[in-house]
Amino acid sequence: MSAEPSSAAVVAGAPTGGNRTFLAVLVNTAAANVTTSFLWFALTFWVYLETRSVLATGIVGGAYMLLLAVFAMVFGSIVDRHRKHRVMVFSGLVTLTAFLVAGALWLAFPESALLDLGGPWFWVFSAVILAGAVVENMRNIALSTTVTLLVPVERHANANGLVGTVQGLAFVVTSVFSGLSVGFLGMGGTLAIAIGLTLAALVHLLTIRIAEEKPAAGAEPGPIVDLRGAWRAVRAAPGLIALIIFSTFNNLIGGVYMALMDPYGLDLYRWEIDGRVYNAEVWGVVLAITATGFIVGGGLVAKFGLGPNPIRTMLWVVIGMGVLGAIFTLREWGWLFAVGIWVYMALIPVVESAEQTVIQKVVPFATQGRVFGFAAAAESAAAPVTSFLIAPIAAFAIIPYMDGDTGKATWGWLLGEGHSRGIALVFVFAGLFMVIAASLAFLTRSYRTLSLQYRTAEVNAEVVETGVSDAEGTTSSVPPRPGPDGDVAPSGPPPEVQRTVETTVGHTARADGHGDARIAPAAPDRGRD
Repeated sequence: MSAEPSSAAVVAGAPTGGNRTFLAVLVNTAAANVTTSFLWFALTFWVYLETRSVLATGIVGGAYMLLLAVFAMVFGSIVDRHRKHRVMVFSGLVTLTAFLVAGALWLAFPESALLDLGGPWFWVFSAVILAGAVVENMRNIALSTTVTLLVPVERHANANGLVGTVQGLAFVVTSVFSGLSVGFLGMGGTLAIAIGLTLAALVHLLTIRIAEEKPAAGAEPGPIVDLRGAWRAVRAAPGLIALIIFSTFNNLIGGVYMALMDPYGLDLYRWEIDGRVYNAEVWGVVLAITATGFIVGGGLVAKFGLGPNPIRTMLWVVIGMGVLGAIFTLREWGWLFAVGIWVYMALIPVVESAEQTVIQKVVPFATQGRVFGFAAAAESAAAPVTSFLIAPIAAFAIIPYMDGDTGKATWGWLLGEGHSRGIALVFVFAGLFMVIAASLAFLTRSYRTLSLQYRTAEVNAEVVETGVSDAEGTTSSVPPRPGPDGDVAPSGPPPEVQRTVETTVGHTARADGHGDARIAPAAPDRGRD
């Protein structure tokens, strides 16, 4: 590869109008996410309220998480092979089509047929809405890559914080309005709202312009799921595999809370007024209020960033989350649980922003879609796995043990008395595991390697302003010129830093899969095709 960059290519800044374009894309994606989550949550509420079938509700919810994990790699490959705006429009069209088909099914069949678990139409109706919701998540992978395309590198963490803020807003809106919509308007009215909002978001998206060169990966035919390319891109950044593994492990622990937090909250916030129990309603309000922690946490990252080493910040925050998870159920106090959830949710955007910021810095723009898809596939699958495992263990072993005299005598000094002390014991050990894992991560070679890689990587330094703006104020960004295999060169420190990495850390990355160990090849030639 040539090491002679274009003279006009390297500009230390973002595209003119890039921040404005990013904000427009962010708002549009937030609206799409809110709409999809609104309909999906409404579907699960509607199914449970009308059928009282935990099995059907569990299958619907579990299928969503499973398909997200399965299709994340597909979405990542599509994002790398096409312009990001085109990917978002395609995703919006598929989602709108799916919701329109669901609306047609609602009009064509009586509600009783759509709620018959033994008949085909319930599963067809749910599958169509599920397909639209899953495909919409392609936009989130595309959004993560637009940070690299539109925002200067020193502001990546802040931009990722904004993403966390709008995700928190979506959770708050969904938590409150999905139940209200199903309760007052029914599933038909809820579908109509979702279709209208999805159409509005798509029309708005068509008014946004993201100037981008045609991705090199799309120039030649390739596999639908480019697992090999994703693995090569992940390995090209020393220590990145360890970061993804750690995030996956963290999600495994998070699955414990996902599985048991609702049962704990429904028991804890059980209010009875005039003979009627309002636990679901009260718990929904608590979730909506505590979800504002997402907004605050994302806002703090957007304001202050993540510091000079996002990896270190992430590990310290994970330790804090572990401590918090271990103590917020030590007593059955409603205020303690609510405050603990709020703080926990405020910390989640910090962890997610840190991982995204590192990937955006050390992974070449041309392969970021596959890397984000690879990470999403691993991490999305982790939490449901733990949920499926811990729920029966807690129900048939830990909770009965804590309800017995032996459990109370052994752990009463720590957990006190109450109806959900078994779940509290699970939370304590899950939090301690999280603290231990994050603490040990500080001692690993991968932590030191990736930290150095983050400080020195300049692989995306030229995906910035080239001096030509279009009428909308956006600017063409120039992705790196591809190598022979359609991928760009692996990321890494400049050659003069390579020896430092090898001597201080004792680690090199085999980036091409053919045995020639290397960290930093010569910078590729970048310019307009």
